[in-house]
Amino acid sequence: MPRTEKPVLTACLFNSPRFAVSVGYWHDPYIEHLVRQSKERKAPEINRGYFARVHGVSQLIKAFLRKTECRCQILNLGAGMDTTFWKLKDEGLLPNKYFEVDFPMIVTRKLHTIKLPTLLIAECVLVYMTPEQSANLLKWAASSFETAMFINYEQVNMDDRFGQVMIENLRRRQCDLAGVETCKSLESQKERLLLNGWETASAVNMMELYSGLPRAEVNRIESLEFLDELELLEQLMRHYCLCWATRGGQELGLKEITY
Repeated sequence: MPRTEKPVLTACLFNSPRFAVSVGYWHDPYIEHLVRQSKERKAPEINRGYFARVHGVSQLIKAFLRKTECRCQILNLGAGMDTTFWKLKDEGLLPNKYFEVDFPMIVTRKLHTIKLPTLLIAECVLVYMTPEQSANLLKWAASSFETAMFINYEQVNMDDRFGQVMIENLRRRQCDLAGVETCKSLESQKERLLLNGWETASAVNMMELYSGLPRAEVNRIESLEFLDELELLEQLMRHYCLCWATRGGQELGLKEITY
């Protein structure tokens, strides 16, 4: 008698596991953000096959990570819409490095999906870079994230006498401000952001910000310690600034953010 062939499931096992997750085979809170729910109901054998695959691979990955104490790297070839990175992060099992490799179209789609709104913060960082280096960083950030905000805190008004004394004092301590020329004014700070791909830019010196704090809060902190040199405080705070820039996020109202 001719042998009856059973349905071949191999190819099917590479279909989206989204349905299996929605039924409850395993917990994956991230897949819904990467893969659309299929209208087609997957057969139970497909879902169980997926469960076995996910469970087995996951156990081996975790065993390797525990053996190496996460001092290792993972190279996920043909990663597709795999969510292993985030699941490992939740469990505190991220390796030193995690790489995903796939066709450009797949990688681009995944990158587009995971670029949720991003906040980048630089506190006294850019001033230690050359203007070219900080410009490249700002351009990279603006081109890499569709919806983003960049916060920068550093020196400003460094062209006046007080600013020059600050620079000299730092130099004597072998601390050079390679990017100080971009810290001439609030306008130069904003201009740098706008010239490097950001859609909006705002800046305020720290004395202005301090003066706008709620009076009760100011009274509270000023009662903590006696300060004799009020003029010095004002001078110092006028030479530091808070800058912020945004791109995208119109529906979120990012442009409306202020201190």
